[in-house]
Amino acid sequence: MTEADAGLTGLLSALLPGAALVRPDSVETASDAGGAYALMIRLDAPVRFRRGAREDLLCPGEYVYAGSAYGPGGLRARLRRHFRRDKAMRWHVDRLTVAAGWMRALAIEGGSECGIIRTLEQAGAGKDGAAFLHPAAGFGSSDCRTCTSHLLFRYGSS
Repeated sequence: MTEADAGLTGLLSALLPGAALVRPDSVETASDAGGAYALMIRLDAPVRFRRGAREDLLCPGEYVYAGSAYGPGGLRARLRRHFRRDKAMRWHVDRLTVAAGWMRALAIEGGSECGIIRTLEQAGAGKDGAAFLHPAAGFGSSDCRTCTSHLLFRYGSS
């Protein structure tokens, strides 16, 4: 585990008490119950992609994507898919997961992806009072009426 990996993992573990850490090599131990998760992604190079008419460019650094897993197989099935590198590009986050230098997740049985975002937004200590910033409005939150996005960039991680 790199120092950056330990830092982000430790920070999110403190902010999301009770969440279970899931690594790519331990995904089979994740719960098959429904819930939400914070997917930690390290990008070592910029990632450019299109969302409709909009083009986004995400810089290298640490990102957190909040998602939910209330379908068949619950958290285990969803995280297994995110950790796979060979997959159909179904969601915008897939562009990030195939380019990631490393990934980890914190899984919360019965949790809410919007709850994760609110908690991280309120974490404090960074630029303009926010340790996490929204790098791409609407990313991962097309069905959400309250969040700016479900993708956060950890300020100062690039």
